[in-house]
Amino acid sequence: MTTARVQPGRDGYGLMRGSFGDVMFAVTRVAIGFIFLWAFLDKLFGLGKSTPSEKSWLNGGSPTAGYLSNLKGTFADTFSGIAGKAWADWIFMLGLLGLGLALILGIGMMVAAIAGTVLLVLMWMTALPISSNPFLDDHIIYALVIIAIAATGAGLRYGLAPWWRRVTAGQRWLW
Repeated sequence: MTTARVQPGRDGYGLMRGSFGDVMFAVTRVAIGFIFLWAFLDKLFGLGKSTPSEKSWLNGGSPTAGYLSNLKGTFADTFSGIAGKAWADWIFMLGLLGLGLALILGIGMMVAAIAGTVLLVLMWMTALPISSNPFLDDHIIYALVIIAIAATGAGLRYGLAPWWRRVTAGQRWLW
């Protein structure tokens, strides 16, 4: 088994340690993570930004019902069928929480990239057809950025990723 040689001043991904680009990817990773975590908290507690308190998940509201049941577009019928279902609410909320925490902390990035891309593509599908662009919107851009961060490791130095990589698989599952 061969090991890759790391150039002096570079991390395991070949990026300059502490470079401006590395810092900017870290800031971008945390910012996108905060978008997911904020959506989770707002829907859970009804903080009044997009979810009023009386419609919060803790007050019996459904995080998927209002949005998915009012869609008009290509996949409206498909998504309206799962609107308000308990399993859809749980998967959606756990997805928002997990993605938010993984991105903010900089851990589990490959899983976050895959799960985040699935969630974002599904959210993109709910918006079709897109009124401002024939194909591209912010959901696709977020997915591409998350994939890029996970694939390159850019910005992961500023988070728990170095510690996370040292933890053995057994320790991770016990944790």
